[in-house]
Formats: sequence, structure tokens, C-alpha cells
Amino acid sequence: MTTDPEVKTVRGVRVSVVRKEIKNLHLGVYPPDGHVRIAVPLAVSDDAVRAAIAGRLPWIRRQQASFERQARESPREMVNGESHWYLGRRFLLRVAEAPGRSGVKLLNRSTMELTCRPGADARERAAVLERWYRGRLREFAGPMLDAFALVVGVEVADWRIKRMKTKWGSCNATDRRIWLNLELAKKPAPCVEYIVVHELAHLVERRHDRRFQSLLDEYLPRWRFLRAELGVLPLADDSWAA
Repeated sequence: MTTDPEVKTVRGVRVSVVRKEIKNLHLGVYPPDGHVRIAVPLAVSDDAVRAAIAGRLPWIRRQQASFERQARESPREMVNGESHWYLGRRFLLRVAEAPGRSGVKLLNRSTMELTCRPGADARERAAVLERWYRGRLREFAGPMLDAFALVVGVEVADWRIKRMKTKWGSCNATDRRIWLNLELAKKPAPCVEYIVVHELAHLVERRHDRRFQSLLDEYLPRWRFLRAELGVLPLADDSWAA
């Protein structure tokens, strides 16, 4: 059983509180804006939740400050010469208007061409690019998931791609299902590898405890470096789509 999230403010910090059938509290600060979420056992009182949050406030504020310092992409206007990223590489956008099928292709190591219908606005162009990102992420993340699932020794019933504001990936250990953030299509392949192994390890150990970390150490020794690299790469700014 999981209850609907509620929001508490503790010394100026807003925290989403989710009550679940778990044994321990789990507190996290998530990109891109430093959103704070705590999962707590059903029987824990509100006072205990507030005390737990208050005890971690210095750490929470340090994490939020790091997200504030992290680079942001400028708002996307989907015009010629604009920068877009794919697998950690920067490409300059070239827009070509033509009747017929829309799509994206890489002309060389620095130019990305987006073909769209004549008169397509920024939102329509962005939708074309998003479909392309989704297809490319499925192409290279699928074999990666299959390979590491064998290494970790787990079975994945299903995996999907979706836009997520606070996580690079997530999993449902009961259903053996994994989700990857669409934004990973823009990140270097080793960073995608880290998220894949991270979520697969959660099928073995649900908590971020020592056993979980030992699994990451075994299957991806560079995971701490890759996690840090994800923490300094530019974050998407979707304000164009507001």
C-alpha cells in the first residue's frame, strides 16, 4: 500500500512525503531543481517525519545548492544553429522544411538535421526531435540492459522510456519493470550504463544500502565517477514547452 504524497515544509524546505509499506525512511534530493522526497513507513508519526527531515537539513541544502550550480541548457527554440546533445556530443541544429515524413538525421559529427513540414512551430519540431531521441535511446539502451541483466543475474520483464523530472531511472522490483528517463539519450553512453546497472541492482536490493553499493562496485567499479559526471552535465530546460 502506498498513500498519495503530501507536502510538508520544515524550516523553509518543502518535502514530498509518501507513506509506504516499508521498514525504513528513505530521503532523497532529486534533479533538476532539488526536489526533496521522503518515503516513510505507514506507522511513523508526523512528528517523527519532521524530526528526520530536520536532522538532514544541512545535507538537503548542500544537495540543492549543487543543483543550483549545475549548468542549464538555454530554452530550446528549435531554430538553425541551436545546440542539441546526443550521447554526450554537441550538435548544431539544421532545420529543413519539406512535405512528407518528418525526422532527424546526423549529417556528420557536429550537425543534426531536423526535417519537418513547412510552417511547423517550435513545439512540432521538438516533438519530432523527441521521437528521434526515444528511438535512439531504445536502440542503444536495449542491448545494454540485456547484457547487464545477464551479468547481474536478474530477469527484466519489461522496460520503458518516459520523461522524468526527478530521476534518471526507476524500477518496480515486484513487476521486474524498469523505466529510463528520455533525457539519457543526450548523455554519454557510460552514464547511461551507470543508470542501467543502478536499476538492475535494485532488482536484487531495493535499498541504497551497503549491499546495494557492493553490487555496483562489483558490476560497474566506475559508478561513483559516472554518477558525479551526470551531476555536472547540463540539465534540460523545457521552458519552451510551457
